[in-house]
Amino acid sequence: MKLGMNLLLWTTHLEPRHSELLRDIRSWGYEGVEVPLFAPAALDVAWAAGELKQCGLELTTVTSLPQNANLIGESEHEQHAAIEHLRACIQAARQLGASLLCGPVYAPVGRLAGRPRTAEEWRRAVNNLGELARIAADHGVRVAIEPLNRFETYFLNTAADTCQLIGEIGSDSLGVQLDTFHANIEEKNLAATIRRCGPRVMHVHVSENDRGIPGTGHVDWDGMFAALQETGYDGWMVVESFAQTIPQIAAATAMWRPVAPSAEVYAREAIQFLRSKTAIGARA
Repeated sequence: MKLGMNLLLWTTHLEPRHSELLRDIRSWGYEGVEVPLFAPAALDVAWAAGELKQCGLELTTVTSLPQNANLIGESEHEQHAAIEHLRACIQAARQLGASLLCGPVYAPVGRLAGRPRTAEEWRRAVNNLGELARIAADHGVRVAIEPLNRFETYFLNTAADTCQLIGEIGSDSLGVQLDTFHANIEEKNLAATIRRCGPRVMHVHVSENDRGIPGTGHVDWDGMFAALQETGYDGWMVVESFAQTIPQIAAATAMWRPVAPSAEVYAREAIQFLRSKTAIGARA
C-alpha cells in the first residue's frame, strides 16, 4: 500500500507554480500525489510528468463531470459530453504515467433530482460505463468509481450499489473507490463494507468525518486498516480534503469553515497519523 496526497487541498489545476509544493509533499513522506483532471486539455502533460518524476513522486488522477456532462442524463448530448470528458482524462492519465483515474464519473457532483434513481438511469450507467471501461482498457488505465453521500448525489451512495453496478458491467477495468468521509455517512460499518467489497476495492480516499485531519474525529480507522489487510488491499491510500480558497470546490463540498490550521499542517499530521496506524514504509 502507498500513501498519496490529493492536490485539491491546494489547487484544481497543476502548473509550474506548484513545483515547490510537489517537493514539499515528497519531503513530508508521501510517495505520490493525486492530480486533478477537471480540464485535462489545459494541463501541460509533458511538464507535469517530468516534474513529478524529478520530485520522485508517483501519481493517481481524479476527475468529476462538468455540469453539461452526465453519463446517466436523458440527453444524448450530455451522455456524449461525459464520455468525451472521461476519454480525455484517461488519455491524460496515461500520458502522465498514471494507471488509475478515480472519482464520481457517472453524474456531476451536486446534481440532485429530488427522487430516487430510476431503472432507466441505471441502464444508461451500465451502457455508458461499459463504453468507458473499454476506453480505459485500451489505454491501460483503471477507473475507480466513487459513491458519494446523499447530499452530493442521488445515484450511487453505497459501496454495495457500486459493486452491483460494476458486476453488471463485468469489466476488470472498473472498481470501487471508497472514501471514509462519504462512508461515514452512508455505510453501517466501514470495515464490514470493505470485507464485502473485497477485491473490487480499487482505490481509497481518507479524511475524517468532517473532512478534517485523519485521527481527529470518529472514523473507525482501526477497523478500516484491519479490513484492508484481511482483504489483501495493496493499492493507494490518498489523503483528500479541499481548499476553501477555491470557490467552485468550496461550493461543491460545502467547505465553509477551516478543518485544519493550514494545508501544510493537514498534510503533515495526516501522514503522521496514517503511518502510526500501518506498517507502510516511506520510500527512501
